[in-house]
Amino acid sequence: MTDTSPKAADWLTEIKWDAQGLVPVIAQDKDSGRVLMFAYANREAVALTAEKGSAHYWTRSRQKLWHKGEESGHFQRVAAIQLDCDGDVLIYQITQEGGIACHTGRESCFFRTLVDGEWQTVDPVLKDPSVIYGHGH
Repeated sequence: MTDTSPKAADWLTEIKWDAQGLVPVIAQDKDSGRVLMFAYANREAVALTAEKGSAHYWTRSRQKLWHKGEESGHFQRVAAIQLDCDGDVLIYQITQEGGIACHTGRESCFFRTLVDGEWQTVDPVLKDPSVIYGHGH
């Protein structure tokens, strides 16, 4: 997908990493434009995403590199990586395998909408999370 030779890796230095060495990443469906997920990535995760064409992140709760789909099978194929004007936010333009990005079994993690002062769930569960992850999750 991207030339990751040492000389080409200079593109990583143009990203403004936060104090923890992370950058916010928005996962957006490349066809519909829908925002499916938000997560953080460290330098290794972004480099692996570019090299392998599959989304990698850094999970702050588990403090480890996370290949999206490693547990669920819902991998994200990355068509493009975009950097914003300030250099401090990335968008992964993706194709979501299985059509499910959220651990709740929904298409998007953004499935609640504020309506009259209350959060309304507006997206259905496409697949029961216990089926995706097994009963211990």
